[in-house]
Amino acid sequence: MNELEAIVLGLIQGLTEFLPVSSSGHLEIGKTLMGDESLPQESLLFTVILHFATALSTIIIFRKEIAEIIKGLFKFNPSNKEFKFSFQIIISMIPAVIVGLFFEEFLETLFSGKLILVGIMLFITAILLFLADKSKRTVIDLSNQSAFIIGVSQAIAMLPGISRSGATIATSVLLGIDREKAARFSFLMVVPLIFGKILKDLMSGDLSLSSEHSPSLLLGFLAAFLSGIIACKLMIKIVKNSKLKYFSYYCVLAGIFSILLITL
Repeated sequence: MNELEAIVLGLIQGLTEFLPVSSSGHLEIGKTLMGDESLPQESLLFTVILHFATALSTIIIFRKEIAEIIKGLFKFNPSNKEFKFSFQIIISMIPAVIVGLFFEEFLETLFSGKLILVGIMLFITAILLFLADKSKRTVIDLSNQSAFIIGVSQAIAMLPGISRSGATIATSVLLGIDREKAARFSFLMVVPLIFGKILKDLMSGDLSLSSEHSPSLLLGFLAAFLSGIIACKLMIKIVKNSKLKYFSYYCVLAGIFSILLITL
């Protein structure tokens, strides 16, 4: 992967991470269009780096809320709003942590241009978004049980083509949770997982910026980080206020394109 391809993929990641259209699916489509021939491990590593960049973008945008959540976590008061929210984020992480620990090698094999799988998963994302769009708007508070169910959706979204934000927001809405709260929880719940993944790879030696791919990784990271900040500011209102069915239609078209791309 050369530097220009890394920048393009970084921009794709930054612009699609905060929309319910599957950034991982778009990355796989982009890699195929540019003829990327990275090994599955390298491809997954690059994807993790880009997700790390957008996680930092999330921290920049939500820095005040994150600071309040961290303060609340150390109060150890179950009635404290910030403590409760922090605890629910921890609960939501459990399914993804289990999948990451026991199925990491299997997941690596899926990040190697399997566009038929991406297309099918985009269809599933479209169905979830369409169903969520048809659900009645309610203002039910997030519960611990709901946090775990949303966490299951996040774990499933580790498959390329399943939108993480789309799956978690759609699940939240189907559970009756307010869309604004659903979007906020969706954007924040992934941050600890991304940092945990980066820390794990650093400790194991799987992630190293001293490799020959360092310039591409760095440029991709910067492109995703900067575009992520811009996209997050512009798109949060869209995710919260626009009708999800329009994103559903887009995912159907993207899924069809993905399948046609590999069959032509």
